[in-house]
Amino acid sequence: MKRFAFCMLTVLSLLAGRLTAADWAQFRGSGATGVSAETGVPIEWSDTKNLVWKLALPGKGFSSPIVVGDKVLVTCYSGASRNLSGLKRHLVCADRNTGKLLWQKAIASTVRERAPASFGASHGFASHTPTSDGERVYVLFGNTGVLAFDLTGKQLWRQDVGSESASRFGSASSPVLYKNLLIVAAGAESESIRAFEAKTGKPVWKTEAESLNRSYSTPVIAKNAKGVDELVISVTYETWGMNPMTGELNWYAETEVDTNAVPTVLINKDIAYVIGGRSPGGRAAIRLGGTGAADVSKTHMLWSKTGGSYVSSPVFHKGHLYWVNDRGIAFCVDAKTGDEVTRKRIGGQFYASMLLLGGNRLVAISRFGGTHIFNAGTALSPVGRNRLSDTSDFSGSPAVVGNRMYLRSDKALYCIGAK
Repeated sequence: MKRFAFCMLTVLSLLAGRLTAADWAQFRGSGATGVSAETGVPIEWSDTKNLVWKLALPGKGFSSPIVVGDKVLVTCYSGASRNLSGLKRHLVCADRNTGKLLWQKAIASTVRERAPASFGASHGFASHTPTSDGERVYVLFGNTGVLAFDLTGKQLWRQDVGSESASRFGSASSPVLYKNLLIVAAGAESESIRAFEAKTGKPVWKTEAESLNRSYSTPVIAKNAKGVDELVISVTYETWGMNPMTGELNWYAETEVDTNAVPTVLINKDIAYVIGGRSPGGRAAIRLGGTGAADVSKTHMLWSKTGGSYVSSPVFHKGHLYWVNDRGIAFCVDAKTGDEVTRKRIGGQFYASMLLLGGNRLVAISRFGGTHIFNAGTALSPVGRNRLSDTSDFSGSPAVVGNRMYLRSDKALYCIGAK
């Protein structure tokens, strides 16, 4: 079976960025693991307690904030009237210490947008988290393309990624950086994964496959047991391992991630943990390192089970996987066997991914019911629940830098810290 068409467009040199270890510069932080070692973030907050600052946003969004140096950046959208003629995507940059607005850019749609039939108003047009190499910030704005800005807000380049797919839920995958490449999974726009020269925007490679049309997952960079880097992404009923420099397929494995593939693959050592699909969905553990575009379902699949998460991605802690699904059920699963250890109904609806904070707390942000804090252990013992007066949608995942946590809603950007 031919899974996708591949095209290498150019050859380029390697460049280095200026990120520091303290930055939270992509979706779910370093390695997209959702783990922060910070121990000074308070686990209690409200409008009057441990709220350092609040910044009103010019629109809604599901994207997550990132932190680069002294700046916090997030995207949102406005003007989504019935015919979408006034639709704009915004990139907002604030001082991470004070919350002062430093700059914002409003980008009008370059094509006539259409609201995909099933997602309604809730998912919107700003579900992609920005990424940064410490010198530039990159955003995917769906059919309007992928754009690069410097950290003063100057637009450096823009490239189209397509607008011909008929996705039912819009677009959600976040861009990722690898060496000198910016890699974009444009499944909803063109059933493709594309790589661009990060500095110039010059196209480098493109891979196309029909199954990408229902993949909303952000690809991740992983290192296999031989020390070789792989680009790993979840698609409907499969997980792929690719060469990030060329876009060529290294391996694939069949999974129970049916319908839509939304959660991002979680990497721990040389194992990819995959969850996703509509309830009940599925989960699997796959050892990296396949070659020759081979099906490694029998040779590298460590386990495969029914039951997963439709939207949120898991975290790994002491041999276990943790997540909360969209129906408000928290799970603890043995990472070695895939067996369910704990299932606990906490209520509400969850799209944000869990955060492991300081090695001993699990943070789960519900869309409309506040933030739940658990002890990081198999019992999933609750520690507390925090609410702000903001009753809008909290679907973005948190960012943590310097003992402060950054949250976003449909209305505002928040900084939580000890006061």
